Amino acid sequence: MEIRESTEADFKGLLAVGRQAFGDEEGPEIVELVQWLMVDTTAEPRLSMVAVKGRRIVGHILFTRAKIKANEQIKTACLAPLAVAVDYQNRGIGRRLVEEGLRLLKERGVELVFVLGHPTYYPRCGFKPAGPFGFATPYPIAEKDADAWMVCELQPGLLGVVKGRVLFADTLHNPKYWSN
Repeated sequence: MEIRESTEADFKGLLAVGRQAFGDEEGPEIVELVQWLMVDTTAEPRLSMVAVKGRRIVGHILFTRAKIKANEQIKTACLAPLAVAVDYQNRGIGRRLVEEGLRLLKERGVELVFVLGHPTYYPRCGFKPAGPFGFATPYPIAEKDADAWMVCELQPGLLGVVKGRVLFADTLHNPKYWSN
């Protein structure tokens, strides 16, 4: 299994993984999201990574630029989406993509990473609920989903000190991505 940054040649394959991983209902929306984020200049710098088995792309993760409204000097990123082909799920591929992505982001000076994701999955990779630390989403999320709004601290000492509304690439400033 190879984990690496994606190239233009990987684009169709990483879209196919997103479509397949999220199924007929959510897959088309995920594909559209990735397509827009890959051309959205407000998402730069971005980090797109793939997991490759043989010649097949079996996983994809995308990190895009974010900022904290009251603390724009803090280098921040957003994780969205993470997709692993159904026949390769539960093999640690998603976790490897997250961990390698966080490692590269840290090397590049990113200090905080945010995700709106599964509240029992992402804590395994170092994410914690973001709300209690004073971080707000661009749009309200349901109270039942509050634990899904998470942050990972790549530079120790920021949680509990830095807070504010988190802003994302223009593509993600759409209420449909913040409600169920």
